[in-house]
Amino acid sequence: MTQPKLLVTRRWPASVESKIAVRFDADFNSADSPLSSEQLRDALQKYDAILPTVTDRIDATVLNVPDIRAKIIANYGVGYSNIDTAIAIRKEIAVTNTPDVLSACTADLAMTLLLMIARRAGEGERELRTGSWTGWRPTHMMGTKVSGSVLGIVGFGRIGQAMAHRARFGFGMRILVHNRTPVPNDVLASFDAQQFTSIDELLPECDFVSLHCPGGDSNRHLINAQRLRLLKPDAFLVNTACGEVVDEQALADALTHKCIGGAALDVYEQEPRVNQDLLAAENVVLLPHLGSATRETREAMGLRVLDNVSEFFAGRRPKDLIV
Repeated sequence: MTQPKLLVTRRWPASVESKIAVRFDADFNSADSPLSSEQLRDALQKYDAILPTVTDRIDATVLNVPDIRAKIIANYGVGYSNIDTAIAIRKEIAVTNTPDVLSACTADLAMTLLLMIARRAGEGERELRTGSWTGWRPTHMMGTKVSGSVLGIVGFGRIGQAMAHRARFGFGMRILVHNRTPVPNDVLASFDAQQFTSIDELLPECDFVSLHCPGGDSNRHLINAQRLRLLKPDAFLVNTACGEVVDEQALADALTHKCIGGAALDVYEQEPRVNQDLLAAENVVLLPHLGSATRETREAMGLRVLDNVSEFFAGRRPKDLIV
């Protein structure tokens, strides 16, 4: 029987690629460079399945082509705002993602960012590397204490709860949460957390705010100029969710004018481009989308995609079916 034909849009861990090659007739993007909209449109007409990453924009421009052959888009990532799921439904294309397996490592990185911005680690390393450090002194580069402070978590799903676990039980932080649907009382109780129905009421209460909510149009610029003004002047914002959740220019302006204490980002609105005003700001930590970047997690993500595609072509419902 002929194997389904797959396209993997970027290089994945070799151990995963080898397993895909055994089970399917697969083509891999050996150049490991982003595919253009035209290339993605062409792929939809040539392959039975597309295995994209969260940086591949499979929007109306890509999906509105005739004679689509692809029956499934199996996304490599928990987020799927890069895919226009409404059009995928109309075109009868299944869409899957990779939840669960990256929660721990993404929460680890969010905590890393929180600690870095609070303790001015990025600034300190830059000072040392440029040879500007003149030695220890009592008033040098004083930061903010993390232990016992108040953390607001926006989006209390798997990753948000993993972040709460680290913050509450590792650093004794008080946990405040906002979620688009009510969080069960037993889950809140496990972190001694307080739930806010309004994000505008949550923000002024926090020393740190960590974003773990979905992206997409509904949450675009959820954190805007107005909401940044609700934060304490010494509060910090951490984003490991999706770039579009934060209005980057509004954030850059708030940092430049020191309206908030600082920010730490792993994701951006126009990746890989980063707002120039953010790059110029000292009170921000910037990482290149490393949330899930451990060998164990990236392999697990790939295997999760492989399982979803295998289930689909076996005529069964994939575990991580979105639409």
